[in-house]
Amino acid sequence: MQYLTDQARVFRARAAAHAMPLDSVAHQPRAMFVSCSDARLVPALLTAARPGELFELRTYGGLIPPYDEKAPTAESRTIEYAVNELNVSDIIVCGHSRCDVVTAAMLDNLAIAGVTGSDGEAAPPTGDVTAADHWHVLRQLDALSDHPCVAPRLADRSLHLHAWFHDIDTGATLAHHARANTFLPL
Repeated sequence: MQYLTDQARVFRARAAAHAMPLDSVAHQPRAMFVSCSDARLVPALLTAARPGELFELRTYGGLIPPYDEKAPTAESRTIEYAVNELNVSDIIVCGHSRCDVVTAAMLDNLAIAGVTGSDGEAAPPTGDVTAADHWHVLRQLDALSDHPCVAPRLADRSLHLHAWFHDIDTGATLAHHARANTFLPL
């Protein structure tokens, strides 16, 4: 904790050293970045965004709950704010490798299917975990596109959605290409 406290104390000096004027930072982000709250994924570091350039929504597993008019969530309100008030033109949904949420979902599905290991517990995931990670990102993109504030902006092409995947181990980031239906390097 002391390291974090020390860094917070010298933030203004670091900002000045990097020519980041904090007194005139406009809150007009270039994009919204939706990602997992996993500490290994740092959106501003990944994109080299400066203060005010990236509006972040970080949730458990980068989950975007389905829109429910009668029970709005913090996530849906954050999306509405970014789309309606900040008028972002791009939303990036970024998943990552070794995501505990995806692994847990895979284990749950194996348990439901009755697939167990020699110890009687759910068998560890096998097969293409990366494909499951990619599928998870695309599912969140689908959930996002169903939000009522997003759909009309997609229709008039004033808003663009992007699916990214960051490999924690290699530092590589991939983007989904719809025509090829695959994730390729940025």
